[in-house]
Amino acid sequence: MRHLFLIFSILSLSLFAYSDADLDGVEDSVDQCPGTSITELVDISGCTISNLESPHHFDIIIGGSFSQVSPIQEKTNTFTSSLQVDYYYEGFSIQASSAYYTSESSSISTSGMTDSFVGAYYQFKPLKSLSLRFGGGAILPTYTSDINNNNIDYTASTSLSYLFNDFNFFGSYSYTLVNDDNFNFDEITTGDTTSVYYQNTNAYNIGLGYYPTSRLYTSIAYNSSDSIYEKFISTATGTTTQDSLDTVSAYLFYTINKNWFATGSYAYGLTDSASDHYVNVRLGYYF
Repeated sequence: MRHLFLIFSILSLSLFAYSDADLDGVEDSVDQCPGTSITELVDISGCTISNLESPHHFDIIIGGSFSQVSPIQEKTNTFTSSLQVDYYYEGFSIQASSAYYTSESSSISTSGMTDSFVGAYYQFKPLKSLSLRFGGGAILPTYTSDINNNNIDYTASTSLSYLFNDFNFFGSYSYTLVNDDNFNFDEITTGDTTSVYYQNTNAYNIGLGYYPTSRLYTSIAYNSSDSIYEKFISTATGTTTQDSLDTVSAYLFYTINKNWFATGSYAYGLTDSASDHYVNVRLGYYF
């Protein structure tokens, strides 16, 4: 009986002395790579051989925005709620998004779905510090219209980002093929007729980003885009054209933890066609 008690005592001491904090099967006293993830396959030294984590990832992002436009006639405020879903596999990604808006001015209030978007992108790194991204997609008319302008538009884009220490320089260009039909509308009170003509658009931006911490990224940028309206021809005022939509913007991205993240942005309009003020906040979950 004494011998049996001694055996159990030795086994208990041995089990109590064993420690494997990262649960990789290698005892802490000989683990040369402590803290490895549970999804990593390790060698006898406790160092990663391969990662068992799935290469397929998703995120879901909900957001809200406010924009204000102050044309000559009257100020208009627009509130928008949005939903975006992304799929990632190595350098490839697929994106789908849609939104619902409410727009109010002193004389009119409207609401409804906006355009929706479905697109695909590919990102690669020809250099360690340089990232390039190419892609395109379709802008789907998920709204109702009485002026026959809800056709599918198509867009293509390219962007680059160059990382230097904690700074990154970035820029992008996109081209949108606008397929909406030109139309006429009559002003009931004056009897004037206005013809609206659409055009394809070019857009670009250039900016500078900074990582003050490992969790926080901030940037400032200059953005410019053609208006989708080429010109307006009115029987009363003649022909008018739209300015480009030029803005300066500030952006931040904050990593809350492994899964959750948040973004915020503000843009100030530099031309009459652009929103005077635009604010956007979003919350995302990555898995």
